[in-house]
Amino acid sequence: MSKQHLVPKDQTLQGQVALITGASRGIGAATARLFAAHGALVGVNYHRSEQEALQIVQEIEAIGGKALAVQAAVDDPEQVAGMVKRVEEELGPIETLVMNAAPTKRFAFAPFLEFDWGIFQDMVNGELVGIFFPAQAVAPLMIQRNRGSLIAVSSPLSRMGWPGSLAHAAGKSGVDAMARVLAQELGPHGIRVNTIAPGAVPTDSNPMSEEAKEMNRRTTPLRRVAQAEDVAGAIYLLALDEAGFISGSYTAASGGQYMP
Repeated sequence: MSKQHLVPKDQTLQGQVALITGASRGIGAATARLFAAHGALVGVNYHRSEQEALQIVQEIEAIGGKALAVQAAVDDPEQVAGMVKRVEEELGPIETLVMNAAPTKRFAFAPFLEFDWGIFQDMVNGELVGIFFPAQAVAPLMIQRNRGSLIAVSSPLSRMGWPGSLAHAAGKSGVDAMARVLAQELGPHGIRVNTIAPGAVPTDSNPMSEEAKEMNRRTTPLRRVAQAEDVAGAIYLLALDEAGFISGSYTAASGGQYMP
């Protein structure tokens, strides 16, 4: 969603405060823009991409919205705690936490017999820590208010078993499992926990070759390549009050490429 396309929409999230991790680019940025267009106050988390995060805030402010760019590495509990504190002080109580960031230091697709154990550990740990510390920082505040929504970003590869995706699949499977347990533990406190599993989405941080795009078109029933805005829309639906009885769900935003 480009800057000129960011326009106010129906205010279904009016006044809601959302914190989105990894929101300076890609799916996180598209989600921040969409939430703001629907009236939410948005915490735009970034790690290193400060200028990109500030640009998103400027776009949101240009349509009369309110947003805050807030730096934190989601694998650092002190930084995460400081981020949550600042968002709550400057924007208000966090009602929705979108856990999109996965601070993977190294990334690879390779056959199991060729896979490096150190890279495997980095990839799995990066996925899990992106859920663990943000959820652990926000959930106690939501418990106090007996209300909240946690949305974890996973991948259909956690269930599809594609060759070469061992580490990524294992990490995202962990994300799925964590979300299910959190839905059970936090549900009695009025907190919903759901998982969105986007298909392959070309972004600045995840470029796709034309060959890969064509393969995705052929294997997706909708016959097109997903955009970050497609995934943002699915996340938005789970944040609505009308989704208030949906918890523990796994939603594949893959154009039908994977059907749970």
